[in-house]
Amino acid sequence: MNMEAIQLALRDEGIPAWLFCDFHRRDHVARTLLDLPKGDWMTRRWYYLVPAEGAPVKLLHRIESDQLAALPGTVRVYRGWVELQERLREMLAPYGTIAMQYSPLNQLPSVSMADAGTVELVRSFGHEVISSGNLVQRCDSRWSAAALELHLEAGRAVDQIVRETFAKIGKSITRDGAFTEHQAQQWMAERLARHGLVSDSPPIVAANAHSGIPHYAPQAAGSSSIRAGDFVLLDVWAKCDKPGAVYYDVTWTGFAGPQPPEQIETVFAIVRQARDAAVAAVDEAMRAGQVIRGYEVDRAARSVIEAAGYGDYFVHRTGHSIGQSVHANGANMDDLETHDERPVIPGTCFSIEPGIYLPEFGVRSELDVYVEPRAARITGAVQNEIVRICIEP
Repeated sequence: MNMEAIQLALRDEGIPAWLFCDFHRRDHVARTLLDLPKGDWMTRRWYYLVPAEGAPVKLLHRIESDQLAALPGTVRVYRGWVELQERLREMLAPYGTIAMQYSPLNQLPSVSMADAGTVELVRSFGHEVISSGNLVQRCDSRWSAAALELHLEAGRAVDQIVRETFAKIGKSITRDGAFTEHQAQQWMAERLARHGLVSDSPPIVAANAHSGIPHYAPQAAGSSSIRAGDFVLLDVWAKCDKPGAVYYDVTWTGFAGPQPPEQIETVFAIVRQARDAAVAAVDEAMRAGQVIRGYEVDRAARSVIEAAGYGDYFVHRTGHSIGQSVHANGANMDDLETHDERPVIPGTCFSIEPGIYLPEFGVRSELDVYVEPRAARITGAVQNEIVRICIEP
């Protein structure tokens, strides 16, 4: 935990104090930011107040008063619920506004970890409760130079594996006439492990109509065969198996043959244009020193797809924050599932992955964007045309 960074973020945002609280490990945001051990034994409600200036304060149950020992600050204890409320009221008294893991109308579900009752309790003491969303992004989602290098290392390996997978599909069709989605998925997983990469779940390999299901997961039983003339989508996310590593996450599409059908080519071109419009919007804002927010990036991509008449078939956000978890806690490029008003800030990374999902097939084109102080940087290979999967006659 970097207390100096947390307090600097509070001062920069003009927020007097940040209240962390948890029960039975519900708030993964607090646990990550405070660097709490995964195997700790805490069975009672705890509170940790970090002011913009001065020493933090802990409020712990008497039978667990030695918990949070690794965190700086003074300790206060409570025994029953009446004492808990009295001590909490005293802790918060100097601060009119309190940041918590709360999001108005639950617009940022990845941040909205504080339960409604606790927010009501703090408000009952006369405090204004505001979202910690901007603070979380600043303190949890900005990468170090080492993290960026690990991301680029993972990206080089993943991009290579994507190319090799398309080639493997072509060779398997040439030899056997088909290669199942599940076989391709498992082949990719093995290659990822061989390169020292790890992931929270295996990659997506989806053919034809299955590519129109954004989170399709091929299974050993019932997996479709990929044959000549089929359309294939590969979505793979992984990170180096090293401390502090962050994810790389991309989606590519290919066609098993020399020339994809015209409709697939047309849809791919629209998706590519939407993807590039979103990247350009971020890059132009950074170069101009202007603020751009997550929902505005989503609109940049979505407007392209809507103008082409496919708006109803773009069914998810344009992109998500990327960190040590593939879906991290920074700003998402989203004005569909949520209205993410958090600014895009330097040092963060996110996916740009618009898609059009039709009953017969779906096209998604995904790349990762790392934000620099005056530019937005695509961190890996860029797909500009559908991969032609070579099948020998």
